[in-house]
Amino acid sequence: MRSEKISWGNFFRVVFTIALPIAFQNFLSTTASMVDTIMIGSQGELSVAAVGICSQITSLFFSTYFGFASGGLLFFSQYWGARNEKGINRSFGLALICMLAVSLLFGGTAVAKPEFILGIYTDKENIIAIGSPYIRIVGFAYPLQVLAMIISFLMRSTERVKPPLFSSILALITNFILNWILIYGRFGMPQMGAAGAAVGTLVSGVVNVLVLLVFLLRDKDTLVLRIRDMFSWGDGFLKEYMGKCLPIIFNELFYGVGQMLINIVIGHQSESAIAAMAAFRVLEGFVFAFFGGLADASSVVVGKEVGSGHLMSGYQYVKKFALLCPAITFCICLTGLLLNRPMLSLFGLGADATFYGKYMILIYLAAGTIRTCNYIMNSCYRAGGEAVFGTLLEIICLFTVSVPATWAAGMIFHLPFLAVFAFIYTDELIRLVFELWYTRSGKWIKPVTETGKAALPQFRTALLEKRKGI
Repeated sequence: MRSEKISWGNFFRVVFTIALPIAFQNFLSTTASMVDTIMIGSQGELSVAAVGICSQITSLFFSTYFGFASGGLLFFSQYWGARNEKGINRSFGLALICMLAVSLLFGGTAVAKPEFILGIYTDKENIIAIGSPYIRIVGFAYPLQVLAMIISFLMRSTERVKPPLFSSILALITNFILNWILIYGRFGMPQMGAAGAAVGTLVSGVVNVLVLLVFLLRDKDTLVLRIRDMFSWGDGFLKEYMGKCLPIIFNELFYGVGQMLINIVIGHQSESAIAAMAAFRVLEGFVFAFFGGLADASSVVVGKEVGSGHLMSGYQYVKKFALLCPAITFCICLTGLLLNRPMLSLFGLGADATFYGKYMILIYLAAGTIRTCNYIMNSCYRAGGEAVFGTLLEIICLFTVSVPATWAAGMIFHLPFLAVFAFIYTDELIRLVFELWYTRSGKWIKPVTETGKAALPQFRTALLEKRKGI
């Protein structure tokens, strides 16, 4: 057990061979959804604000289904480490059904009642009028979004990182070209504005899923998906799956609700503040897309090590990822701060919104670095088999600190917008203290495979000896 030492050289080899391709693919996937906000900038500040509000609805949708995807990743990676093909099939089928159900609920609401769902977030009628056609069309893309994500997670977990990367590149190119044609009315097409951006998102989603399916179904050597295994959930599997996944699902769901409440506060600020927030969310999304890919990669690596019984290796990987990822985030945010003026100019913001955007990036330089450190540790807890601690900590801190503070600042005391924005991240420092302690404890390693469970007593003994200096 003590021989499973991960040197920085070995760690960076894993980062470059597995983590970076996944991070880049995740970056491209998220970028495709952000291209809309960037390219709509020429249509004016109100259009940017409207698409930004629609993106917040999509973020709530993401939070609602991501728990199932993240839970699936836990099982995919650990079963892959144990080479349990049937377990991977069962996990994939169950996650797929649950995610599709969520997508149909959100997509149906967006298509049928766009004004209603936008009205939850903002009281600005002019923003609702622009955003309604956009969210109605994007609603049709929601099932495609969950299909692409669960297939990408499956392929990443089985160490096939190139197909999702390739599909994301094609989807991004498709989205960009269609946006350029339909937003501005090129080649004789009507100038559709925000609605044109939505069509680009929908078609690029179709391209992404089709390419992923081709790669998935053609590769018979790595893993074969079997219908009878995908929907065979007996022998206590459903109970075990839900036991591990429900905390993650509730974590993501309540996090989404908390963010929705925060976004409601933002939606009741000035139009310049709403537009600045929309632009900032895009810039934050670029940071978090790349970082989220690293988090997914760390989950794959840690889950594989834990599932195969190399628990000390998984433990050491977490500690190194928890140092690397925040450092990368800080460097990206610092670069964004130095280049804030040319970046913010992409969105067609007015003077007030540009001023807000600059100082929002400055605040995020500190807050975002701490946030990504918390995120990477919580992701690794899940990969290691522990989902309760991170869930309770995040939800308690969110609803007792961040949400009340932001609501009071914006809706009760009507503080300046930048002060309201700063309160969004007030819970992150508290979480950091507890998560650093829990990561070091190793209590989050709870394997779901028989191989991993068999190695658990030896790991606990080795960790105890290491602390005592034996």
